[in-house]
Amino acid sequence: MARGTVLIADDDTAIRTVLNQALARAGFAPRATGNAATLWRWVSQGEGDVVLTDVVMPDENAFDLIPRIKKLRPDLPIIVMSAQNTLMTALTATEKGAFEYLPKPFDLNEVVAVVSRALSEPERKHPPTSERETDELPLIGRSLPMQDIYRVLARLTQSDLTVMINGESGTGKELVARVLHDYGKRRHGPFVPINMAAIPRELIESELFGHEKGAFTGAQTRTPGRFEQAEGGTLFLDEIGDMPLEAQTRLLRVLQQGEYTTVGGRTAIKTNVRIVAATHRDLKSQIQQGLFREDLFYRLNVVPIRLPPLRERLEDVGDLVRHFLRQAAREGLGQKSIESPAIERLKGHPWPGNIRELENVVRRLVALHPEDTLTAQIVEQELAGSSMSTTIGSSPDSADLSESVERYLARYFSSFGNELPPPGLYDRVIRDVEKPLLSAALAATRGNQIRAAELLGLNRNTLRARIRDLNIRVFRTVES
Repeated sequence: MARGTVLIADDDTAIRTVLNQALARAGFAPRATGNAATLWRWVSQGEGDVVLTDVVMPDENAFDLIPRIKKLRPDLPIIVMSAQNTLMTALTATEKGAFEYLPKPFDLNEVVAVVSRALSEPERKHPPTSERETDELPLIGRSLPMQDIYRVLARLTQSDLTVMINGESGTGKELVARVLHDYGKRRHGPFVPINMAAIPRELIESELFGHEKGAFTGAQTRTPGRFEQAEGGTLFLDEIGDMPLEAQTRLLRVLQQGEYTTVGGRTAIKTNVRIVAATHRDLKSQIQQGLFREDLFYRLNVVPIRLPPLRERLEDVGDLVRHFLRQAAREGLGQKSIESPAIERLKGHPWPGNIRELENVVRRLVALHPEDTLTAQIVEQELAGSSMSTTIGSSPDSADLSESVERYLARYFSSFGNELPPPGLYDRVIRDVEKPLLSAALAATRGNQIRAAELLGLNRNTLRARIRDLNIRVFRTVES
């Protein structure tokens, strides 16, 4: 006995054939058509247990047909297929009431698994479709890693689940957080971002929870925190791995009890915000080092999303470059096109700064080169110049430390384009330089802290305190 009837609608004969064969082998009873009219007739006659349909068909777009199907047969699961593999396609499929979205080309085993799940799981309820304010895509890319992210985001926009976004700097973590907000249930509320790495540690609790007048020196008036500002909306906690332990404890209480107190306050304040966190750090490693609370990690990591670095999605470089070229043209920087060999050259770059670095390279190409068409030679010239200006000397003879740091900072500032980096740069640079400096001194002295303190010109107690604060592991070598 067949496991269920699957109605297939796709104007591509080859796709209909392979789907027919795969579903029949899996024990289903498939029926296939190449147009929306026949699909609607079958559904109207009460046929089919699940629908598997392409978006673009000769006579009607599936996104126009799906609401009619859902109104007539609300419990009939609909699986949408599309070669227009964008985030908007996934979001629209979810909003229209589709059970699942499958990008083309698809894996036949996955199709069979999704059909099986559609027949066994209760149909999910979806909110009414919202009007789009813009056709501009919030995320760019058609690669397989991005397709997985689109499908996850499409599901998460209709929930209030806490999300943890992990990815290297420049991969677009805040963009993903904004998608969850802008296309979700809280889109009419505020989106409030806060970068933990950009705020002095002693001010983080005040920034998050606000403070009362007189709570500390300089607190002239009551000041609301980010939780209060984000009420009814989304609070984006960027670089959560840089949050000090004391603030972690207070945040955990908010997540557990749904309330907080201001710094210097005594009355508990109820809060209604969605939390989206992000980090480039390995939080599990930080937990082992005692730098991050394990209970807070599991509260935040309800739904983890890993953003791939650009080197893992190089097939998206072309779409990203063309997007940045259009963006530059709208900003008045000039209308440019780019040759295919130039795109291929860009794909060969390692992109340590990820999408942010690619965007800045494109902006420089547009601004500095008068040619209407960007060639591979122009791209090669720009990448070579950028590499030379940002590479830190590989040996003591190639550049002194001051010049190396200067080049590093020049690259850091350029990664933000026309914007300024977040505040707190001085403390961040000092911290980033201090840890490898102390580690190198300890390695040179074989872990002897007295000799390392002398080498560095520091008081021994000061060195010990910095080792503890920076969580530097000291390995003492026993000499034979």
